[in-house]
Amino acid sequence: MTNDLRALLGRSRAILLDFDGPVCSIFGGYPAPTVAAELLDLLEGRGVHLAEDIRSETDPMEVLRWSATLGKPELLREVEDGLCRAELLAAESAIPEPQGQAVIEAARDSGRRVAIVSNNSANAIDAYLQAHRLMDHIAYVAGRAYAQPKRMKPHPEPLWRAATALDVEPAACVLIGDSLFDIEGAKAAGVPVIAFANKSPKVQHFTEARADFVVTDLGGIAVALRPSAGG
Repeated sequence: MTNDLRALLGRSRAILLDFDGPVCSIFGGYPAPTVAAELLDLLEGRGVHLAEDIRSETDPMEVLRWSATLGKPELLREVEDGLCRAELLAAESAIPEPQGQAVIEAARDSGRRVAIVSNNSANAIDAYLQAHRLMDHIAYVAGRAYAQPKRMKPHPEPLWRAATALDVEPAACVLIGDSLFDIEGAKAAGVPVIAFANKSPKVQHFTEARADFVVTDLGGIAVALRPSAGG
């Protein structure tokens, strides 16, 4: 399997990384359910009736998606702004993925360009990269399009945006992500995808979703990316 991983990465000219998961747990110190509850409180404070299914939502990204269905652009922008503020605050206490930096550095050392492709806001991603001295390693950040949740992954647009910015064909990139949205978006964009199963149930889900490769530890990717890995 190691040789298969090396072969997949060997065909790549650029590495695209999801942010929340492969790089860090952005809501590690400021839990996502707390952020979701705050956004729902904002909506309720604006007179929006919240049915039980959305009132119990714990993913702030899903609250943002739901806000777009209300047909009130000004309210969607309020939720977007609230989420952006929360993400900036969350970036201060984000918990790094132990091998995330090693993957970034190995990709850079191998001559590949690296981009972040995320449903998080670009400002929060930039804040984290700056704080952890990773900004110089990242060629491009494709963050969430402002108040346009339909353009978030699994839509392929962020991946195409990153590939274009790096001047690399999608097929010559590899996305490393930790969600079904990453797999779906990568397949739609024509980008090979390595699924990071950072929780054991994900292994089966990602295999069934036909990720090109599934790993449970990013360390193997870092080793496979390094020029010395092939001998």
